[in-house]
Amino acid sequence: MFGTALSQLRYGTAILRNRRIRPQDLERIARDLVATLAEFGEPGADSALLPGQAGTVDPAVRRTVTERSLRATARAAARHTAHYRRSFDALGIDPGTLTPETWDRVPVTPKEALRGLPAAFVSAASTPALMALTTGTSGTPTAVWYSRAEVEIAVAMSTVSAVLGMGLRPRHTMAYAGCSRATLPLLNVEESVTRIGASFVQIGTVDPAVALDRLAAPLGLRGKAPQITHLTVSASYLSALVEEAERNGWQAKDFGLESIGVGGEVLSDPLRERAAAALGARISTAYMMTETLPSGGTPCTEGHLHHTTEFGYLEILDPVTHEPTPPGAVGIIVQTPYVPYRDCTLLLRYATGDLVTRPGSDPTCELAHLPATSPVLGRWSGPRSIALPTRSVLDLLESEPDIPLPARYALVDGPGNPVLHVLVRRSPAAALLGRLEEQATAAGLALDGIALHDDPATLPPTGPVRADLREHTFESVRPAVVRAARPA
Repeated sequence: MFGTALSQLRYGTAILRNRRIRPQDLERIARDLVATLAEFGEPGADSALLPGQAGTVDPAVRRTVTERSLRATARAAARHTAHYRRSFDALGIDPGTLTPETWDRVPVTPKEALRGLPAAFVSAASTPALMALTTGTSGTPTAVWYSRAEVEIAVAMSTVSAVLGMGLRPRHTMAYAGCSRATLPLLNVEESVTRIGASFVQIGTVDPAVALDRLAAPLGLRGKAPQITHLTVSASYLSALVEEAERNGWQAKDFGLESIGVGGEVLSDPLRERAAAALGARISTAYMMTETLPSGGTPCTEGHLHHTTEFGYLEILDPVTHEPTPPGAVGIIVQTPYVPYRDCTLLLRYATGDLVTRPGSDPTCELAHLPATSPVLGRWSGPRSIALPTRSVLDLLESEPDIPLPARYALVDGPGNPVLHVLVRRSPAAALLGRLEEQATAAGLALDGIALHDDPATLPPTGPVRADLREHTFESVRPAVVRAARPA
C-alpha cells in the first residue's frame, strides 16, 4: 500500500499548503479502501484518518489551516470571479490579511445573487464542466458549475463515505429515488456505489406504488442480496412511500431494505418512526447542499448536527443582521467552501437560508470536537419561519394517520398569530382537531387556531415539496390505456 501512503501524503500536503488537489490521489485512496474491503471484509483501523471522516485535529493546527484556507479561498475569489473582484475592490479588502476574527469584513452572499447571475461566481481560472441545479422548491433553481476535477474529487469522497459511513458492501444494491434532474447527486451516488462493487438502481420520483413494487421485487443476482438493500430519498418522497405502504397493506417483511438515507428536506421524528416501521430499515439523515459541497453535517448519537471543518468554514448568523447567533438562539447556516476542494463556482459567506439552533452548552458526544448545531429546522422566509419552523409543524402533523402524507398545510395570518390549515382524510374530524390543538399547545406553537380541510380545493395554497417532482412512467399509465382500448 505504498502508493496509497504517497497519495495520502500528497493530499495532506495540498490541504496544508492550499494547493491544487490531484483527483487521482483521492481516487487512489478510495480505490485502495475498496481493495482492503475486498481482501479483509472490513476497513482498516486507520480508516478514521481518511478524508472526510471527522478525525480529531489539534486546535492549533486547525486554527492555522483555517486561516490559510480562508485567505486562499478569498484570494482566488477576488482574483478570478467578477462578483468578488468588484466587492473586494469597493471595500478595499486585502484577502491576504483576513483572519477568522476579521472574516466578517467580507459581505454575506445572498442566495438571490447566485441565482440571478451564476456566471459572476465562476472562476476565470477554471474549466466549467457540469452545471448542477437545485430543485427550486424554495424559489428559482440555483445553478452551480463544477469542473471535472471537482466532480472526480466529490465522487472519490462519496466512495469513502459510502464504505465507512453507510456500510455499503459489494453484496448490497442501492436505489436512488431522487429526481433524475438532480445531476450531481445522481452521478455521485451511481459512481461511488458501483466503484465499491455494489449495484445501483435508478428509480426516480415515480408513482409511489411503482417504487414500492421495485423495492419489493426479487433481484435474482448472484452474489447480491435478494432485494434492494439501500435507498436514497428526500423526506417528502419518503413520506409518500410510507403513505402508500400503510394504505395498501405493505409490511416491512415485504422488503429487504437495511438502510434509508434521507436528505434535502426536514425529516420529522414521527416520519422517521413510521418509515422504519413500514419499510423495515434504519433511517439516517445528513446535511449537504449542492452549492456548498463537500461541506456538510453529520448527526451524532445525542441529536446534534456536527459540521465538517475540513472542507469549509461555518458560521451561524442572524438572518437579518448577519451578526453571530448567540448560544441557544436560532440562526441561518452561512458557509464558505474552501479552495482547493472548489475551483469553479466560488462562494464566500454563502447564506444557505437553512435555520438551526446553536447549542446552549458545549456537546459531550462522540463528535464534540466538531462545531455543533441542532438539526435543520426549516428555511428562513421571515420571522414566522423562526416562530413556526417546518420541523415543529411536521412533528405535529406527521404523527397523525388521519393526515395524508406528504402533509399539506398552509399558515394564514390571523389577528395575532397565524392559523394552521391542514388537509385531512375525512370530515368531521373533531377528535383529530382536539388532539392537534392539545399537542400544538404542549409544543408551544404560536397559533391562533387550526382549520381542517377534507377537500384540497378549500385549502389555501401550500408550498411545493420534492415529492411533487413526479416522474411519469408507462407502468402508471398503461393500465388506463389498456382499459380505454378494450372493446366494451
